Amino acid sequence: MLRLAIQKSGRLSEDSLTLIRECGINFISSSYKLKTEATNFPLEILFLRDDDIPGYVQDGVADLGIVGQNVLVEAGLPQLEVEALGFSKCRLSLAVPRADAYASIAALQGKNIATSYPNILGRYLAENGVQSNLHTISGSVEIAPSIGLAEAICDIVSSGSTLLGNGLREVETVFRSEAVLIAQPNLTAEQTELLEQLQFRMQAVRRAKRSKYIVLNAPVTALEEVRRLLPGIKSPTVTPLAEAGWVSVQSVVQEDEFWHITSQLKAVGAEGILVLPIEKMIA
Repeated sequence: MLRLAIQKSGRLSEDSLTLIRECGINFISSSYKLKTEATNFPLEILFLRDDDIPGYVQDGVADLGIVGQNVLVEAGLPQLEVEALGFSKCRLSLAVPRADAYASIAALQGKNIATSYPNILGRYLAENGVQSNLHTISGSVEIAPSIGLAEAICDIVSSGSTLLGNGLREVETVFRSEAVLIAQPNLTAEQTELLEQLQFRMQAVRRAKRSKYIVLNAPVTALEEVRRLLPGIKSPTVTPLAEAGWVSVQSVVQEDEFWHITSQLKAVGAEGILVLPIEKMIA
């Protein structure tokens, strides 16, 4: 049995639960339960405060955790990271009031900065030769300049709308973060095997999200060029069509390359291009 700790609420919690379900693991969750057990995989899920997850995993209270990389590094436990998961991406940024002049990080020399991440921020300032007064607060960091607590803040940013709504502008990116899978250092052999099974499923899901399945018709005369554009996992599947001189080609393309490749395929004569999502992809 593995015990997996995830954030009890919020976007990271929702994304984590979605990933677990997409791995084919069934469980029942509710807003008032602090733990639940999977029905078809030896996994117990614990719903905890995100700041507590690294410590619980380090101490062996939980075997695994899904937590923001920013929380893990702030806790001083980056060695627990097993794998980056590619979702819940954000950045830890410095922000100042929109009306304030700002030319470089040197503008924060001797200034007061409010943050929930004094360790990450402290290292960043030291690396840039800046000495500031850090005020550690646990929430509502954006309000600090308007109430006179600080001249700047350092907080997590996703879209930037919260900064904008509080009259602030982002000036420096201190740290880029995403969800990571972490594990306690003393897993048993059985638990290590279960972790490998879980990672295998997670990687299949993530690989599928980054890829699209593409089917198209192309003239035989363009086949070599089409094959060059569509390498696939090993090579594309080519099937003759009933109409002489034409073939059907099936392959996999990366999401971020799709539109560029599609335009090139059309340019060499491909027709009837069909694009489908992939649920799982095993390498």
